[in-house]
Amino acid sequence: MLERLWELERLVNRVVWGPGAMGLILGAGLVVSALCGFPQVFRAGTALRVTARRLLKGKSGPGAVSPFQALCTALAASLGTGNIAGVAGAIAAGGPGAVFWMWVSALVGMGTKYVEVVLALRFRKRDGQGQWVGGPMYYIAEGLGRPWRWLAGAFALFGALAAFGLGNLVQVNTIAGTAGAALTALFPRLEGREALIALLTGLLCALVLTLVLFGGAKRVGEVCALLVPALALLYAGASLVVIFARREDLPEVFSAIFRGAFRPRAAVGGAAGITIRNAIVSGVGRGIFSNEAGLGSAPMAHAAADAPPVEQGFFGMLEVFVDTVVVCTLSALVILLGVGVENVPYGTAQGALLTEAGFQAVLGEKAPAVLMAVCLTLFAVSTLLTWGLYGSRCAAFLLGERAGEVYQVLFAGAAVIGGVLELEAVWHAADTLSGLMALPNLMAILLLSPEAARLTREYFRQRARSAK
Repeated sequence: MLERLWELERLVNRVVWGPGAMGLILGAGLVVSALCGFPQVFRAGTALRVTARRLLKGKSGPGAVSPFQALCTALAASLGTGNIAGVAGAIAAGGPGAVFWMWVSALVGMGTKYVEVVLALRFRKRDGQGQWVGGPMYYIAEGLGRPWRWLAGAFALFGALAAFGLGNLVQVNTIAGTAGAALTALFPRLEGREALIALLTGLLCALVLTLVLFGGAKRVGEVCALLVPALALLYAGASLVVIFARREDLPEVFSAIFRGAFRPRAAVGGAAGITIRNAIVSGVGRGIFSNEAGLGSAPMAHAAADAPPVEQGFFGMLEVFVDTVVVCTLSALVILLGVGVENVPYGTAQGALLTEAGFQAVLGEKAPAVLMAVCLTLFAVSTLLTWGLYGSRCAAFLLGERAGEVYQVLFAGAAVIGGVLELEAVWHAADTLSGLMALPNLMAILLLSPEAARLTREYFRQRARSAK
C-alpha cells in the first residue's frame, strides 16, 4: 500500500514539475503580463525609480512592514540552495544554454510576480491583531467569490503541508548536515558525534523559530531585512572576485551561453545527451523553482507591505530579478569561468560541489568550503523563517487565527526532527506539494488579471495627471 502511494506521488511530481507544467506557468505569465502591458519591459524605468524612492523611505504604518522588509522576506524564501546547487545541476544537464533559458523564465516570471503581488495587496485583509494578511487564498476567496473558496482552501492546504516539509524539515536537515561537516573538519575530535550535532542544530533552529515567528510578519521582516542583504553581498562579493580573475574568458562564456541555447552540442563540444530540450527544460525549470513565480508563495509576504498594490508589484518584479538574473547568474558564471566551459561534467548529476569547484579554481581549497557552508546555512535559515510565516498564514486561513498560532508551535517543534531524520521521501513529497500550489494560483491570476490590469492603468493615469 505504502509503495503504491509513493509511486502515485512520483507520478504527480513528474506532472507538476514536468515540461507541460513549466509551459503552463510560462504561458500564464505571458498572458497576464500582456494584459498588464508587460510592466517588466515597458514600465521598468518607473519601477526602478519607485522602488528606489520607497527603499529610501524605509518606514511602515501600523500592522504592516516596509516594502523593503516585504521584499527581503520573499527573497528569504526564494534564495536558497537552488541558487547554488540547482544552477550547477541545470548547467550539467542542459549545458551553458540553460542559463539563457533561465533568463527567459525570469523575464516572464517578473510579469507573473507583478500580478500576484498586485492582487495580494488588492484583496488583503486585517487579522485580529490588526496585521495585513493576504496571498492567493485571499485573492481567490475575495476576488472570485464564495463558489471558488474550495480552490482557496486547496492552495492553503498545499501551502501548509509544503511549508512543513520543504520549508522546515528539509532546511533544518541541510543546516545540520552543513554544520556537522564544517565542525568535524575544523575540530576532528567531533568525528562520530554528527548525530549530537544534528540534534543540537535542530534545537537551535527551534529556538530561533520560536523567537522570530511569534513576533509576526513584522519581526520576520526585520530579521530578513538584516540577513538577506548581508548574505547576498557576501555571495556576490566572492563571485565577483572569481569573475574578475577570469574576466578574459567572459566573451567565450557568454558566447557558449547564447550558442548553447539553440545549438547545445556546438557550445559544449558535442557532449553526449545535451539537446535543445535539455537546455530549455533545465533552464526554465531552474528559473521557476528558484524565483517561485507562479507558485503563489511570495504574495503572502508582500501582502503585509505598507504600499499601494502597483508599487509593491514593482518590488515583486525586483525580487525575481535579484533571485534569478543576479544571484543565479553569478553562480553560473563562477562555474563556467572557474571550472571552464569544456570541463563541466555534462550529463551527470551535479550540485553544490560543482559551484564550489568554480570558487576553488581562484580562491584555493579552504576558503570556498567555508563560503559554501556559511551561504548554504544562512540560505536555509532564511528560508526556514519565511516558510514558517507562509505555513501559519495558510493554517490561519483554513482553521482560524488560533490554528495559525498552533501551527507555529508545531513548526518550531518539527525543526528538532528535521535535524536527525533521513528525509529523501519527505523532500520529494514536499517538492510535489509546492508544485501543486501553482495550479490554484495560476487559475486565479488568469481569472483576476483584468483587475490587476485595471489597477495598473489607473495607477499610471494618476501618475500622468500628477506630472501635469
